[in-house]
Amino acid sequence: MTIFTQLLADVRACSLCASHLEHGVRPVVQINPKAKILIAGQAPGIKVHESGVAFNDASGDRLRQWMGVDKSTFYDDSKIAILPMGFCFPGTGKSGDLPPRPECAPAWREKLLAQLPNLQLTLVIGKYAQSYHLNNNKSTVTQTVKSWQSYWPNQLPLPHPSPRNNIWLKRNSWFEGEVIPHLQQRIAKLL
Repeated sequence: MTIFTQLLADVRACSLCASHLEHGVRPVVQINPKAKILIAGQAPGIKVHESGVAFNDASGDRLRQWMGVDKSTFYDDSKIAILPMGFCFPGTGKSGDLPPRPECAPAWREKLLAQLPNLQLTLVIGKYAQSYHLNNNKSTVTQTVKSWQSYWPNQLPLPHPSPRNNIWLKRNSWFEGEVIPHLQQRIAKLL
């Protein structure tokens, strides 16, 4: 068994924060050392938890649209890795899903990122992933996404593609008009 294979088996068997997960443990990741693109998201939602397939929901539909890829390309782990900040569904709070569990990233993230030597683009989705990956001092997701060119072409901060962000997208119409065409061109070149 290779180091990568053992690491992936360990991640899939992880129960580090089981006592905090009302819906149980079900780590959802997609990773292959050949991947050139990394999607660094927040944490799986309930639909993803139930299916065990990353972005298998309306958020995934919008993310694939933004990227300009179909499902078969998106789920080809030799092309695209998906590592949320928390691998399991954290549960639901008053205004949506809870934040990613804080135990997950320190336990696994650096070990897994070290297994991705071919990365050329990281899509950094939402404030938890942006805080971890971008080392920025922006106070909001909007400010971070507005400064996308300072991270380009190796990283791209994105708002969460959730339908809950429809109001944000309406208020920030520049995002889909300005950023998405660059994203689609870059992904087309990488794939």
